[in-house]
Formats: sequence, C-alpha cells, structure tokens
Amino acid sequence: MEYLELLAYDWFIRLTPKISDEDPKITLIKISESDIGALGRWPVTDKTLARAMEILLKANPRAIGLDIYRDILVPPGSEELNRIISENPQIVGVMKFGINGVLPQAIIRNTEQVGFNDIVVDQGGIVRRALLFLDDGENVYNAFALRLASLYLQAEGITPQADPANPSYIRLGKTTIKPFETNDGAYVQADARGYQFLLDLNNADVSFRSFSFSDLLSGKIPPDSVRNKIIIIGVDAQSVKDFFYTPLSRGFKADQQIIGVVLHAQIVSQLLRFALDGTRPIYSSSEGEEFLWIFLWSLIGCVIGLRSRSVLRFSLLSGGGFAILFGIAYFAFLTRVWIPLVPPSLSFFISFVVVMAYMSNHEKKKRALLMQLFSQHVSKEIAEMIWQQKDQLLIDGRLSSQKMMDTVFFLDLKGFTAMSEKMDPENLLDWLNSYMESMAGLIMEHGGVVDNYVGDSIKADFGIPLPRRSEKEVRSDAINAVTCALSMEKEIKRLNIIWGEKGLPAMGMRVGIFTGLVVAGLLGSSRRLKYTTIGDTVNIASRLESYGKEIGKDTLCRIFIGETTLGYLDSRFITERIGEVSLKGKEESIVIYQVLGERTPGCHKTSQEVIK
Repeated sequence: MEYLELLAYDWFIRLTPKISDEDPKITLIKISESDIGALGRWPVTDKTLARAMEILLKANPRAIGLDIYRDILVPPGSEELNRIISENPQIVGVMKFGINGVLPQAIIRNTEQVGFNDIVVDQGGIVRRALLFLDDGENVYNAFALRLASLYLQAEGITPQADPANPSYIRLGKTTIKPFETNDGAYVQADARGYQFLLDLNNADVSFRSFSFSDLLSGKIPPDSVRNKIIIIGVDAQSVKDFFYTPLSRGFKADQQIIGVVLHAQIVSQLLRFALDGTRPIYSSSEGEEFLWIFLWSLIGCVIGLRSRSVLRFSLLSGGGFAILFGIAYFAFLTRVWIPLVPPSLSFFISFVVVMAYMSNHEKKKRALLMQLFSQHVSKEIAEMIWQQKDQLLIDGRLSSQKMMDTVFFLDLKGFTAMSEKMDPENLLDWLNSYMESMAGLIMEHGGVVDNYVGDSIKADFGIPLPRRSEKEVRSDAINAVTCALSMEKEIKRLNIIWGEKGLPAMGMRVGIFTGLVVAGLLGSSRRLKYTTIGDTVNIASRLESYGKEIGKDTLCRIFIGETTLGYLDSRFITERIGEVSLKGKEESIVIYQVLGERTPGCHKTSQEVIK
C-alpha cells in the first residue's frame, strides 16, 4: 500500500495551508533562457560570475549559494573568480555526490564552502525528502541547503549541535531533527542512507523574492533584497534541465515542476523555521502505534457493520467513518504527525463489509426460521411486524420461550364425523381444505396466528408471538378473536349455500375462546419443531369449544367465551350468561358466556331482550 499511502501524503501536503508571505531571509537569482541569450553563451564565464559576486558582496549578504556546477574553469576571469571565492567564506558552491558525481570548483574542494546538491527522488519521480549529510565511508559531506542555513544562523548565534538526549541526532536551535528511517510512514525498505528528513513544502510559489541574472548584472536589484539574506543563484531554463516533481506538482497546473533553485530554497526555509520558529519536523508514528491504529479502525468497522441494516445506513455510516478517519489523519498531519490513512481505511471497509455480510447472512437465517414458523400462519403484515421485532423473540439466534397474555381460540365443525362417512376420501379432503383455507384466512385477517390443525379443528392464538405490554393490547386481541368468530359465522353461511348447490349438507361450528397466561415456545424434537402455546388457558379454551354440544345447536356458529375474555370486550358485543360450570379436567368452576352478536351503534337492548 506504499504507493497509495504516498499519494495520501501528497494530498496532505497540498491541503496544508501555505506560507503565502515572502520569506524575508531568502532571495533567488534565476538565470533564464533570455539571460543566456543576452550573455550569448552557456555556461556563464568565470568573469561574468566574478562580476555578479562583487555586486552581491557589496550589499553584505549572509550567504551566497551558487547552484551551478563549476568543476572546470570557464575563462576568462578564472583567477579573479577564485580570488573572490577564497576571500569570502560566505560563498558556497555545489558538488554532486558519488562515483558518477561532479566535483566542486578546485578552489573550494575539501573546504566548508561546498555542499552537495543531490536530491532524493522516490519512485514516480516525486521529491518528498531532503538530505542533510552523506558519507563515503571516510568523509562526511554537508548538504548545500544545510551550508547556507548554517551561515545564516551563525549571525543568530545558532549552530548545528548534537541532540543531548540522542547524540546521533542533529539539533538546530530548539528543534531536533530525527533522521528518516527505512520504514517510516508509508515507506517500505526505502533508501535511508545519509541523514534525511521529510519535506513539508510549506512555502507557496510566491514565498521567495526572485530576480533575473540580467537584473543583477545591470544593478537593478535593491540592496535591501540582498543585505543579511541568503542569495541562491540557479538556472531556470529549459535548455539546462534542472526541474523536479514534488507533492505540489500534482493538480491542474500546466507546469507542474519546480526548478532546482526553488527546491533548495524550500529546504533552506524549512531548516530556518526549525531553528528560528521552533517548527516541528514531520514525524511518522511507530510500527506498534500504526498496528494499533489499523486494528482500532478494524474494530470500528466491525461495530458499524453490526448496526447497518439498510443501504441508506450503510452509505451514511461508511461515508461518515471515512470522513472521520480522513479528518483525524489530516488534523494529525497539521500537527506534524504522519499517521496511516489507506491501511486503516481498507481495514475499516473490509471489516465493515465482512461483518455486514455476516450479519446479513445471519439475518437471513433468522428470517428464514421465523418465516418457516409463522409465514403460513399469520398475515403478511403480522409476519413483517414479527420480523421487525425479532429481537424480542430471538435470543442468541434461537427462538425463546416466554410467558405471555394470550386469547386462545378453538374452532370445530359440528357433524363432521357423519359428513365424512358419506364422502370418499379425496373429495372429503378437498372439501375440508377449502373450509380450512377460508377459516384460516379469517384468523390471519383479524391478527391471529394459526397454531394447529387437528382433523376438522383449528387452534389459533391472538396475542403471540410478540408479548403484549399493555392492557390495551390484550383487549385488542380479545376483541379481534370474538370479531373473527362472528366473521366465521357469516362465512359458514356463505359456504353452506355453495355446498348445498353441490348436494352437500349444511355445517355448523363451535368456538371456544379464553384469555389468560400461556407459555409460548418451540415444542417437538430436534428434527421437527413447532411454535405453539401450552398451559391452563389453552385447556380451558378447548373445553369451552366442546362444552354442552346441545347448547346453541340450532345456531350456525356457537361461540363460548370465559369471564376473563368478557372483561376485555367492554359492551360492544351482545352476550348471554350460560352459568358457572365445571369443565372436564378442571377442579374450579368457570363462568361461561355465549356471544350472540355485535352490538350495533345506538342499540342498548339486553341479551334477554334480543332473545325474546
């Protein structure tokens, strides 16, 4: 990820606010194509350079840097140029380091008036680092920029020192410059030879006052632009290739390269800011800190992935996560700390997607479990509500057993046994299925759950699988159960007409309804599980359906309810008290009521009046 992380570094460099004011300590003299044309030749003769040096020295600069190779004499005027250079130690020439390097001018070889101008270039041709020292195993050489900065700082009483805490580190003023290591930041096995540091390139294009070489020779440069300043003379001509790409080069500018003289000015300016302003160098975090940083964002991705349930939330959370990560990394960079951006971003995204995919698969399994148990027994609306509130039902991915208030509903056909004896099995099953489909549809329409089919009987529940939290919800379930039973009475009347046309006998139904506590959960073996309800309430509802088969035998749908159910119905139904009876298997007696119909608005007749 080195390439991507270095691109992020470049972005941070470009986004960092630049010093737009002119640096009062540095002035540039550029030799352009027009200057070369005016001189009539290249390289510049020693005589011309000697004249330029005399003009500059009259204004008392602190340092003059000549960023032009002079390994061979260019007469005329060579003796005069050598004299000027030897008599003025503030003049610094350049050399190129290495076997294929370029030697400095003979007069300054092995003196402090020479510095190497080698530039560290990363893959892709980008300059992100600068050198302070190089050695060949025998001698240590200073960088051109360091020589110039040191000459300027001498007047301020500042000289390069060894750091007291770590003598192998160089210190300028109060700032210690930690040397670049081979794996710092995004770099992997980078060439860290010599003493390198990261460039901040904080100076804007207009930060350095510039003049042409012709202006210098014609005396047009104001003395104030030279006095007590660092003067750097370099080439700004296409015919003399001295151009570099930096992080600032990427963008929409037509000319994205900077010339060598400006690059050296950037390096010198950064060294002066270290020494005079206490500016911190750019440091990278340690490998241990980077590991923890990446791991942290992996955890954040996992946590956010657990909370993503929709495309919108996915987009918002992932976008927000990336924005926060970028903001933290950029803010840290503004404080001169380079922390990774790309690896934690990928770690965050991969963890986010993997966990979200896992949760999505887990959700599908849970949905499949719930839908397998309920989808064929409840309406689509109830099924969706069950899914939305699945956390109340599922614990660790398994359906939990719960005690809850439920209105249990039992339905049975009257005379089914006699009916079944008159029909062949195939027709009987078709007929029964059409009946069951109609009745089960009504149960689901009224918010009930079809619990079980046993022969011609149906068991249903109004109040599961989601626990009821208020009396209002329990009352609604009881009302829905009774309303469903009355709707069934209308439906059986319609079905009897159809059956009569087919020569089949008319049928009636018995319904038992009771409201109370039940235990709802999975019942069965590991191979076949069924969600159902058990408890005394279920037994009572079943006994109510089968009690007193002779009572109401002339009605199409006889509906018996318990007293607890009646207590939730208010006065919207017409009921008749049957009495306090003892049901089979029950020691305590139960008060039974028969539902005769739904009270119409404005009707205040009693049950006995309706019977009369």
